[in-house]
Order: sequence, then structure tokens, then C-alpha cells
Amino acid sequence: MIEISRLRAETDFIVQALAKKGLQAAPLIEQLLAYDEERRKLQKRIDDTRARLNELSKAIGQAMRNHDAVQAETLRSESQSIKNRLPSYEAEMRNLEAKMEEILVRLPNPPHESVPSGSSAADNVVVHTGPLPLLPPDGRLPHWELAEKRGLIDFSRGAKVTGSGFPFYVGAGAKLQRALIQFFLDEAEKAGYVEMEPPFLVNTDTAFGTGQLPDKDAQMYYVPLDELYLIPTAEVPLTNYYRDEILEESQLPLKICGYSPCFRREAGSYGKEVRGLNRLHQFDKVEIVQITTPENSYPALEEMRLYVQSLVEKLELAYRTVLLCGGDMSFASAKTYDVEVWSPAQQRWLEVSSISNFETFQSNRMKLRYRRGKSTALVHTLNGSALALPRIVASLLETHQLPDGRIRIPSALQPYLKSEYL
Repeated sequence: MIEISRLRAETDFIVQALAKKGLQAAPLIEQLLAYDEERRKLQKRIDDTRARLNELSKAIGQAMRNHDAVQAETLRSESQSIKNRLPSYEAEMRNLEAKMEEILVRLPNPPHESVPSGSSAADNVVVHTGPLPLLPPDGRLPHWELAEKRGLIDFSRGAKVTGSGFPFYVGAGAKLQRALIQFFLDEAEKAGYVEMEPPFLVNTDTAFGTGQLPDKDAQMYYVPLDELYLIPTAEVPLTNYYRDEILEESQLPLKICGYSPCFRREAGSYGKEVRGLNRLHQFDKVEIVQITTPENSYPALEEMRLYVQSLVEKLELAYRTVLLCGGDMSFASAKTYDVEVWSPAQQRWLEVSSISNFETFQSNRMKLRYRRGKSTALVHTLNGSALALPRIVASLLETHQLPDGRIRIPSALQPYLKSEYL
């Protein structure tokens, strides 16, 4: 959520920045700042009223000590009259704050100035290219055919038991999942991240804190009886771990990671783009999160990007990294890199990680601050997939399959699977 002080100080910049996300925000911000001006005037009236009540209280006490009952009664009458007005002021304040909140939660995070303009993924900018993609398929099977043929993944029985997008991983396929999760967690620990095992359901305040609510309400699975949401990513519980706290500057940066299943309704998804592992409603992912000071957050973003790239390189996959344009960014992000791996059989790029800096957008919602000298300030929050398994598995199966049907295991994974082939 954008800070009101920033909206007042950087109005023109924020209007121009939000235009990159396709939002003509000027009318909303103008109305919001008008409400804020009313709120500030009303706050002064309330403060003055309370100050006058304090003065009257002291004056009544003095009149009583002076045995001046008439004066004391006159002052009591004025005090009561003021007290009768105060509830209406407070009700008006709550009404104004509710109107402001209604607008604030609709405003996305303004993109960083380095974010390119554009309306879709076609306008994203390639900032790094790993190994070159393989040439056309040369007889390679798409991962869904290879996985079914080898008995690694059962899509049809998953659809029978739950529905489309909920596959079974079987035998060596299940072992590959576990191997990748453990590999990603071990690598994260080497990079200085502290592992946590988070809850897989969260409450409304938690989902609001990281920006899933109200923006992504339709994409989340909800348990109405308990008023809990299944998490779409471990980012949600991990980042909220410190919600409503004041950290010491010496604690920063905080680097945490965690594995979780992820649950996404993906409403409206259909067609060839969602075949096999391309898009699932339940999948596994390891998430990395950093909480740091504002001046260190963009160096941290670059550090996280390089780290995620290193994971893909260790899996010996062709990949590239793109900087998302304003129109392709999430509601809460200020700057995002996507790491994409190449699918040789499908001949297209598959996103396996988004690495984002949210600046103070999430911390303002979570009321997460740190002590800076004698005052406090909002931290910056960042997260990244490190990594999401489904499309990694898809690319790994398609990239490393051999003519005899076996799949070569990248050397970094061989200790986890105790084999060179799958």
C-alpha cells in the first residue's frame, strides 16, 4: 500500500508510474488527497478539542480548590458540551479513513523508474541469456508424453481424484520432486537463507499484508468455515512472519526461505498453454525472501536474480532473464525479473521464477518497521521463486531425454537421486 506521505510528496511521479501499469490514477489520487486534507483538518480539530478538555479539567480542579462552585459548574457545562461533540468528530474521522482505505487498496505499487513501459509480455526486456536453446525438437517428446510413457506423472488419475491441474507424481517422478526440493533448500542455506516450514493456510490479515487481497481474491482457494486461505506461495506466510513488529537495524538484512505446496485457482486458464505441467492448480516451490533497508533493496534484488540464475545453470537448462514491463507486472511489485527456461519440445520459454522488490508496499500493509536512529522506518521486502518445480521438471525432462527414453540427471542432482539417469 502506498504511503500517504509519498502520495503527497510525489504525486506527479506516482501518476506517471502507475500509467505504466495501465492505470489512469490521477482522479483517484486527487480524491484521496482531498480526503486526506479533510482528515488532517479534522485531526487538528480533534486534537484541539482534546487539548481544551484537558485545560478545562485542570481549570475545574483549580476552581474546586478555590471553593468557586459557580465557576466549576460553568466549566463543567462547557466540558460536557465539548465531550458531546467529540463522538461525532471521531465518527467523521472513521468515515474519512474508510474512504481513504477504499482507494488506497485499489492503487497498485508504482513501478521503479528503471521499469520499461509496455502493455504485455511482448514488451519485456531480455537482460541476460544463459546457454542457447536447443535446436528444433529432433524427435524429442513433450514432457507430458514422456512422463506418461515412463510412468513418472499420472495426469489422468489426478484429474479423476481431484480435477485437472492436480497430477500424481509416481515412483521416480515423486523422487525427482523430493530431490529438487531438497537441492533448492540446500542451495538456499549455502546462500545464507534460514529455512522455515510455514503454515499452508493463512488468515485474511496475512493475505492482505502481502497484497494477495483484495487484488487476487478470485485466484485463491478459500475455506469459508474457518475463514482461511490456502497459500498461493510461501512468500505469504514467510513475509508476514514479522508483521506488526519493529526490527532492529542490526537484524537486517533478514534472509529466509521455505518449501511449500502452492494452490492457485488460475481461473480462466485453458488451451495448449496449460498442457501437462505448464500450469497447475497445486505445485511445489521453494521461496526465498529478503527484508532489508531501502538503500540495500535494489542491490539485494540483483543478488537474488544472480542466485536464481545459478540454480538453473546447475540444472544445465537453457534459460534467459527478462525485466518485466509495467503492463506485465504484478499489483504489488515495484520491479520484477522473470527467469525463463527453454522447452525444447514445445519450442517456447517457460517462466520458472519471478524475483521482485516490493519496496515499502507490503511493509506498509503489514506495519513492519525497523529502528533507524531515534525514529522508525518501513523496511523493503523482496521475494523470489527459487525455484517453482513444474516447469523446471518440464524443461528438465525435455532437455535431458535420450533416444532410448531415459532422462539424464544433471550432475548437481545426481547425489540426491543416487543415479545418473531417470
